[in-house]
Amino acid sequence: MTAVARDEDGALSVVVESEPAVMGCPSCGVVAHGHGRLEVRLVDAPSAGRPVTVVWRKRRWVCPEPACPRVSFIEQDERVARPRALLTVRACRWAIEQIRREHASIHGLARQLGTTWDTVWASIRPLLEDAAADESRFDGVSTLGVDEHVWHHVSPVRRGPKELTGMVDLTRAPDPKNPDKLVVKARLLDLVVGRSGPAYAAWLCDRGEAFRARVEVATLDPFRGYKNAIDDQLADAVAVLDAFHVVKLAGHALDEVRRRVQQQIHGHRGRRNDPLYRIRNILHAGAEHLSERQQARLAAAIAADEWHDEVWVAYQCAQQVRSAYHQASHAAGRAVAEKILASFASCPIPEIARLGRTLAQWREAFLAYFTTGGANNGGTEAINGLIELHRRVARGFRNLENYRLRMLLIAGGLNL
Repeated sequence: MTAVARDEDGALSVVVESEPAVMGCPSCGVVAHGHGRLEVRLVDAPSAGRPVTVVWRKRRWVCPEPACPRVSFIEQDERVARPRALLTVRACRWAIEQIRREHASIHGLARQLGTTWDTVWASIRPLLEDAAADESRFDGVSTLGVDEHVWHHVSPVRRGPKELTGMVDLTRAPDPKNPDKLVVKARLLDLVVGRSGPAYAAWLCDRGEAFRARVEVATLDPFRGYKNAIDDQLADAVAVLDAFHVVKLAGHALDEVRRRVQQQIHGHRGRRNDPLYRIRNILHAGAEHLSERQQARLAAAIAADEWHDEVWVAYQCAQQVRSAYHQASHAAGRAVAEKILASFASCPIPEIARLGRTLAQWREAFLAYFTTGGANNGGTEAINGLIELHRRVARGFRNLENYRLRMLLIAGGLNL
């Protein structure tokens, strides 16, 4: 460093140059002659909240060998900056960490660096692309989750398909604080266009046989397209139906019974003073969480009309589905799940019977939760929440590839 200056806005300018050294021509190896300097301005990481510009006085060299095609060349040092870069290596690393750890926007980073959005993104995008192309980031995946994702809400004519399929690594690893305990550290592996079985199957096929052979458990929501892809590409993996969505199906069946009974009695949808409408939220809560007052409200609403008995039976069925995942052991939970499969389909309430038939179609995946140590798609939903956060931070995206790279970065999918 040879000089430091500060302008009227408080931005710092640091002048640097390398120490004198013998330099050989990159083409022929002959010792080159110095031929002056060239000043290159680079954006560096901010210091004390001020933008910093590095003025690198690069040495210009001339090759004395007449037969050498390289007449002259400029000093380069990739520890400082890549050739033709606008940001220093340090600034690129700082920007990447701000996006990944602090949920920063590119506009916010550009403001702190004293440059533009295009300059920041053009500098870090090649680093993200190289990391995304590294196949080693798929190593060690034994539990794989999948879920659909909507990346924009604009007309598909203007911005392309709305729906994507996201693949998430849900492999359990020892907890750093308690090595005897296994925890899931979910990380996004990829986002591909389309919400369909073929989109998922094509991605699995692209990963290669070695990757597919390592996957032992594949979690999913109750979507037949993803299940078909798992059956085709992950024949040796155990498919597990997500517990949250099973309970959600039971809650939806309960809501359908409540609405139907409401229409049969009153001829209209629920209103503020209707007994069933007033307990709609209580019906979705776990019975063990209800206060005495809530239990009294539930009992009074059910007793208000004999037609409400159907709602009470549906409520008990939904609570039974929920209880399968809250037993003291997975063996006890599996016993409850098998009772559900054996009884629901013959229930006289049509909505519960349909729920029973649905669970029967997913029997193996439904029961697999209790034989895989409680494998579920919760980590995938957590990744979706993180993606939604960054989409709001960025005020939306217009470029799918930029979106994919940003989400891989913030969701732990890149080895950086």
